[in-house]
Amino acid sequence: MNEIFVKLNQYFAYPFVRYALVVGVLIALCSSLFGVTLVLKRFSFIGDGLSHVAFGAMAIASILNFSNDMLFILPATVLCAILLLRGGQNAKIKGDAAIAMISVGALAVGYLLMNIFSATPNLAGDVCSTLFGSTSILTLTREEVWLCVVLSVFVVVLFVLFYHKIFAVTFDESFAKATGTKAERYNLLIAVVIAVIIVLAMNLVGSLLISALVIFPALSAMRVFKSFRSVTICSAVVSVFCAFAGILISILAGTPVGSTIVVADIVVFALFAAAGAATGGIGR
Repeated sequence: MNEIFVKLNQYFAYPFVRYALVVGVLIALCSSLFGVTLVLKRFSFIGDGLSHVAFGAMAIASILNFSNDMLFILPATVLCAILLLRGGQNAKIKGDAAIAMISVGALAVGYLLMNIFSATPNLAGDVCSTLFGSTSILTLTREEVWLCVVLSVFVVVLFVLFYHKIFAVTFDESFAKATGTKAERYNLLIAVVIAVIIVLAMNLVGSLLISALVIFPALSAMRVFKSFRSVTICSAVVSVFCAFAGILISILAGTPVGSTIVVADIVVFALFAAAGAATGGIGR
């Protein structure tokens, strides 16, 4: 045990480890706050769909050799979130069918473009890194860390400012509309924020594992707590803990960062499920 602490102390001396922990914790916090709303509104798969859109946008950005691909991926994913929400409400193809179409389509188009216009000899490695996460979380620059900090603060402030409105549209959208709340506006806000979180999380867990980062902490908290506030707070704590532990374990054991964090989420979910079954849940 002493050797582990000595090793961790040595790693903490490197800026890239501190950067990875800061970004990982911030992304985990943001994803958990809105993850509860997505689960309760049965929008869980929107995260999966938008993550595949982000993969397609990243493929296009790499083909066009953008110096900063974030400037293309973020607007493209946010735009798709808006179109998905608007189109899903008004078009003949609604809900999960629209998400499935966008998800599979973006994934296929992105992979096809990467094959046709591949500029690197290790295409398989690039695709695998993008889908399942890579070591890029350990090679973050100071500018990327500050971008993540600014966007994370923006997400948290939005959640705090509009907490009561988000609560209203989450539990009873019809009643919220009847009381004058513009539910469509807040649904749009949720979709846009989730798109921002997904783009930030791609370097952490990869596009195929992002949904786990959003969903598992919320599901874990729901096994034990019942009130919206308690579930949200517990989800945030669980998500931050799993991200922190997952990054440390991946550094010490040499395992993939994204997969390690998701496995940590799964283990915690199993523990909370067992605790919930034993106690019958906590009302408040």
